[in-house]
Amino acid sequence: MLTTSFSKTPSTKTSALADHLILGFIILLKFILQYFAINPVYELHRDEYLHIDLGNHLAWGYASVPPMTGLISKVILSLGGAVFWVKFFPALFGAGLLYFVWKTVEELDGGLFAKVLATSSVMFSVLVRINTLYQPNSLDFLCWTALFYFVIKYVNRGEIQWLYGIGLVFGIGFLNKYNIVFLVIGIIPAIALSPHRKLFKNAHFYKAVGLAVILISPNLYWQWINDFPVIKHMTALTEIQLVKVSRWDFLKEQLYFFFGSLPVLLTGIGALLVNQKYKRYQFLAFALIFILALFTYLRAKGYYAIGLYPVFLAFGAVVLEQYLKNSWKKFIGLVLLVFPIGFFVFMMPIFLPVWSPEKMEEEQEMFNDLGLNRWEDGKLHAIPQDFADMLGWKELAGIVDQGIGQLASKDHLLIHCDNYGQAGAINYYSNSGVPALSLNADYINWYDLEKEPIINVVLVNNAGNFDRDREENLFSEVIKIGEIQHPLAREKGTTVYLLKGAKTSINDILKSEIAQRKSTE
Repeated sequence: MLTTSFSKTPSTKTSALADHLILGFIILLKFILQYFAINPVYELHRDEYLHIDLGNHLAWGYASVPPMTGLISKVILSLGGAVFWVKFFPALFGAGLLYFVWKTVEELDGGLFAKVLATSSVMFSVLVRINTLYQPNSLDFLCWTALFYFVIKYVNRGEIQWLYGIGLVFGIGFLNKYNIVFLVIGIIPAIALSPHRKLFKNAHFYKAVGLAVILISPNLYWQWINDFPVIKHMTALTEIQLVKVSRWDFLKEQLYFFFGSLPVLLTGIGALLVNQKYKRYQFLAFALIFILALFTYLRAKGYYAIGLYPVFLAFGAVVLEQYLKNSWKKFIGLVLLVFPIGFFVFMMPIFLPVWSPEKMEEEQEMFNDLGLNRWEDGKLHAIPQDFADMLGWKELAGIVDQGIGQLASKDHLLIHCDNYGQAGAINYYSNSGVPALSLNADYINWYDLEKEPIINVVLVNNAGNFDRDREENLFSEVIKIGEIQHPLAREKGTTVYLLKGAKTSINDILKSEIAQRKSTE
């Protein structure tokens, strides 16, 4: 027991039923907002196709992510795999995050105004963009918020079930994305430096740790027998991407994620640091400092830290509710509620794909000025890279199907792609029933080269990446089927070739290339 238990005194006369109805309305609004945050002209993002495909290859781990994404994808595929279900789960996790923010305010004895202020501050933020994409981030940030909530419950009540809740949430979070490890790395020393350090003498704490270890052990075993691909992935990420991340830019980005609610966020952090009423929670502010310092040192991407902030918005809302009780201050409360919504509406076209690609191209100068049209190649393009990554995929699958239609049989056929986005999109949209593969990402592990000899290949090549002489030496016939024409797609120019009649063992060539690729990873 970390502190003496206390009995809560409701600070509002609003009935429990009214509270539940309002929370239900907020969650419904969240789902509506997420589905209207994407112009239907856009397709899925290249990363989403890979994540969906993991559901066809269930395992205790993947080169790209831990196993949870594969399990969720299996559910999506069992429901038919429609875009509605692909977008449903990140929206669901976003709604779950709002629920835990609401419950955190409730645990802090906040009233209805604080609950609405905190949840609206979270809803109208960068999390709308996060929750539009089927990626591990949505569940990751939900787990961070839930873990904070269980910590607060234990601090307030000293009941051991909240320790086991922490262990459970950490286990789920770890199986979803390893990022949650940084949260624990920050919280442990913060607790050790606080009066709550007596926690480490509690046997149930270690049993909760044991629960977490049991939950994550299958993935740890998978990592071990596969030579720890997560370490290789993080090493490559550090050497190729994170080394280019500016520490100063990381810190500046933290101000943008909840910009419309910065007064609420800063109030929450400040209250934990200086207000004696919240001294029992002060270690959470130190955890925030430790984690941000660690991320800054490691040159982490800015969005890694988003999961830190919802709990502090909850604290800020409670503090502001108390301050704004006087009637003459209620106008400030109205401004605090309305400003995030107004700012969000103003910024929507910039960070959400609500405009058509053509409209974005018309407003190209604005996106250029904000640096949003600068892609990974360092050059300015017509529209932001993330949105360009959501175009041209159906077109590609149609070209592939056209090529397969020229064959008398689909037997002994391989669809071979240059990257995981191409392979995933073809598997999602194609009607051929032939799985597309790539030497990129997890697809490299899914080739079955012992089953039957490959005679024909549908080859999907990045623009300008085709060696006709090499392919003509390997196949009797090389036919260009078509290429992506969408002028604003990132994959514009990606070309599909039909290679017929292998002259040599394509299986052996691929085995050699796979072995070489894996040895250099």
